[in-house]
Amino acid sequence: PLAVAQILDALAELDADSTVEVIVIARGGGSLEDLLPFSDEALLRAVVAARTPVVSAIGHEQDTPLLDFVADARASTPTDAAKRVVPDVAEQAAGVDALRGRARRVLVHRLDLETRRLADLRGRPVLAAPLREIEHREQGVEALRTRSRRCVAHAVDVAERDLVHAAARMRALSPAATLERGYALIQKLDGQVVRSPADVAGGEMLAVRVAGGSFAARAQAAGATGAGAGEGGAGEGDSE
Repeated sequence: PLAVAQILDALAELDADSTVEVIVIARGGGSLEDLLPFSDEALLRAVVAARTPVVSAIGHEQDTPLLDFVADARASTPTDAAKRVVPDVAEQAAGVDALRGRARRVLVHRLDLETRRLADLRGRPVLAAPLREIEHREQGVEALRTRSRRCVAHAVDVAERDLVHAAARMRALSPAATLERGYALIQKLDGQVVRSPADVAGGEMLAVRVAGGSFAARAQAAGATGAGAGEGGAGEGDSE
């Protein structure tokens, strides 16, 4: 019944001592009733308020008083607490050496891995002979340029042939081609085309257009004969 008060006094005394680095609250195994003081609310609040780190080492592994949940560290037994607070120097040194050796092996393995990876990269053709890829690309560009020239030249040839054919058709359908075959285009002075002798009055001045050029002519009166200014292929009023 006096355990809680005694533990509180001891805890306050140790916490006030600046030379104390850690406080261990420990007890060996016991019944549930024997361990109840270590779940007391006043003790739990005092442990939380303590400035010095507190280690809980109550009973055995299966014992879990509430002190275990508020202490800075929990030990399964008082012996475990002693090992945690004052570890074996040789054991800790061996652990540090083991960690150092493990870190060295990991680092060496990583360096070996990166070295092999770098060697693989340097052995690739693109890095072993970087100009070879550029030359290959250059050949591809030259092939495309040659192909484009052929395509453009072919397109120009086809367009040129089409243009020649179109020009020939236009010349065949042109009125000038009809004039070149010997026909004449007769017009009045106002530009009206003469299509019938009835359209022309006797003595009327006409404009005659042939393949070689144009000249003026005078229409003969109806029934007139002989060679006059109206002769020369235009007397019959031929037109396109």
